[in-house]
Amino acid sequence: MTQLDQFLLRAEHVLNRLESLLPMTTPAPDWQLGHAFRWRKRGGQGYLQVVRHASAIHLDDLHNIASQKAQIEQNTRQFVQGLPANNVLLTGARGTGKSSLIKACLHQFADQGLRLIEVDKSDLADLGDIVDLIAERPERFIIFCDDLSFEEGEAGYKALKVALDGSIATQSDNVLIYATSNRRHLLPEKMSDNSSYTHGDDGDLHPGETVEEKISLSERFGLWVSFYPFKQDDYLEIVAHWLRHFGCDAGQIEEARAEALRWALQRGSRSGRVAWQFARDYAGKVTKVPHV
Repeated sequence: MTQLDQFLLRAEHVLNRLESLLPMTTPAPDWQLGHAFRWRKRGGQGYLQVVRHASAIHLDDLHNIASQKAQIEQNTRQFVQGLPANNVLLTGARGTGKSSLIKACLHQFADQGLRLIEVDKSDLADLGDIVDLIAERPERFIIFCDDLSFEEGEAGYKALKVALDGSIATQSDNVLIYATSNRRHLLPEKMSDNSSYTHGDDGDLHPGETVEEKISLSERFGLWVSFYPFKQDDYLEIVAHWLRHFGCDAGQIEEARAEALRWALQRGSRSGRVAWQFARDYAGKVTKVPHV
């Protein structure tokens, strides 16, 4: 590398550092352009980016999670109507519809003023700023944290605790937090945690500080909704739904059953996501009319 190249590289590093320190004007969101937004960072400053092509999944597209769907739909309906409602933690098996259910609720209630803001785990420290930005808006906002889990000591863990129930400021009444996770308590659980339990004279178990800390975040969600792996018939029913959606007829759907089961076996999962992926693959091979 020449001296000039070295100089230009150092200059670029200096400019990048200066850019992160300078105040920047970030674009204000155009609330009329969409119903979903993402929290983004530019030069160390956050802003809301409109999602112009949000997921169009419907509640009717989600099968074999009737109880979970009813709970989330009812809680969201209360929220958009200005009634008391809870922050929600959706946990359980992967690919069973946790994230899709939240997106479907947006589709269901968007015309009643519901809006969705997706926030990455790495940006959870900005939750206070996001809430301040939207607190005076007339819309109802769900802050969506997808596939959430923490390792011990991560900054976002405490930021989320504060946003849920731990700040001197009350949570804005036009904001709820919906989070999905494969972990019930959002933190890794170890065998060594059991050693912190104590036993009372009457045999009652009392969790120690380590366990208390791990459950303290999930307890701040008012509503817990659990999802479970699908049985074979449930999986095939979901496959059939999506094959019909992609234009397959009854004969093609029946012929697809054995191949759908092999597909799930190869993936090691009979989930709604796997069913949708199979249906896209199969329908793309057998149908003649492009799906719009």
